[in-house]
Amino acid sequence: MNRRKLRDFLGTKLMLVVTVAVSLLFFSIFFLLLFKSLLIFEQHSLTEILFSSSWNPGFNQFGLYPIIVGTILVTGIALIIAVPISILSAVYIAEYAPKKVRKVIRPFIDVLAGVPSVVYGLCALLFLVPFVKDVVAPWFGIETTGYCILTASITLAIMVFPIIISLCVESFHAIPLSLREASLSVGATKWETVKKVIFRASAPSVISAVFLGFGRAFGETIAVNMVVGGITRTPSTLFSPGQTLASLIVSAYSDMMSSPLYESALMMVALILFIVVLLFNIFGIFVLRRANKRWNV
Repeated sequence: MNRRKLRDFLGTKLMLVVTVAVSLLFFSIFFLLLFKSLLIFEQHSLTEILFSSSWNPGFNQFGLYPIIVGTILVTGIALIIAVPISILSAVYIAEYAPKKVRKVIRPFIDVLAGVPSVVYGLCALLFLVPFVKDVVAPWFGIETTGYCILTASITLAIMVFPIIISLCVESFHAIPLSLREASLSVGATKWETVKKVIFRASAPSVISAVFLGFGRAFGETIAVNMVVGGITRTPSTLFSPGQTLASLIVSAYSDMMSSPLYESALMMVALILFIVVLLFNIFGIFVLRRANKRWNV
């Protein structure tokens, strides 16, 4: 008995140490990025960095305004595309799809969520770039290379689909069966039940899914960098090339060691990404927990 208690004690302490180490990793990353960013803050104010339109590291100009605008455009348009499609897909899977179809579709969605982003980027290069260049842009009377904000947004939307769909399906399944039965028992149709009962009851969870999807979209790097154009200027149209915060780090990584100030500026960009994604994930998890408590899940 003493030996068993000793093993239980040691096992518990080992798991505690591992958990604390993982938690400390988060704070280590944060403080490392903060420390590396101090040099840029010593020479430039935060207002100057965020609202200046001039990005020219050779002349110590590190204005992030065009890059921030590009990031917001790419992420925002991606979610405008992804959210309605994902929610409707989740409704079909959770409420309308036969059991056999559901069993086939769910594994494919999970696989899509795990596909490396570079694969999405390569597919976008082969299909989306020429499609936007030869089909979409001429329809609006615009000439473009296809490497633009719109192409990056569509690519990002496709990458976000599986995350939002999976979370929304789980949200719909968490709704008590009694609510569905009560709605149907008073003569409501299937769609009326979905629209007036399921949607309203799962709204906090759906909002949480959207914010978690936003966290993924905001920090996406490789796939976006391959198709966004990589031009550091404020986009004039959706067919203009641009730059995002994450793609800037990738494209400038090989040059940052040439100047400590340049390196510090890129570390500050990484810190901004870290904080924004953290805030949206925290908000999404908070909303999801409130929803779970509401239904005693």
